[in-house]
Amino acid sequence: MTTSAPSLIRLTSPIGRVEMTADATGILSLSVERNGALPRDGSPESPSPVLRKAATQLSEYFAGTRTAFTVPVNLTHGTVFQQSVWKGLQNLPYGEVISYGDLGAAIGRPGAGRAIGGAVGANPVPIIVPCHRVLASTGRITGYSVGAGIPTKAWLLNLEGSEHTE
Repeated sequence: MTTSAPSLIRLTSPIGRVEMTADATGILSLSVERNGALPRDGSPESPSPVLRKAATQLSEYFAGTRTAFTVPVNLTHGTVFQQSVWKGLQNLPYGEVISYGDLGAAIGRPGAGRAIGGAVGANPVPIIVPCHRVLASTGRITGYSVGAGIPTKAWLLNLEGSEHTE
């Protein structure tokens, strides 16, 4: 059995170029350019309806007119633990933040802060699955694996009006 390559779309945003992929069930990945490059820069775009919808919703989010995403995401390519963390992230409302420890407690894994941090950092669909809303217990940004890192996370939190320190 052969599988087709995922659909691909790119868009410009205030935090840099964004690239998304999707399969028939939903968004598979979202990447923000790092050092001027995206993971699939050499591949031609092949946007699907779900990617076009996601691009529209992201543009609305960046413009400050969208506070929730309704596009389907496919988060089945992680471990059971990672999937539980990503599901927990999907429950974080716009503009609200949570600590790694509190996220662990919310998904039934208290005391797993480091593992929670690893799963948050491995989120394949950032922004739509809002890993930027997770901070240290002090409210400080301790890292971000998307785009320019901490400046990208700070920009997203500022867009949402979330309290944090850098």
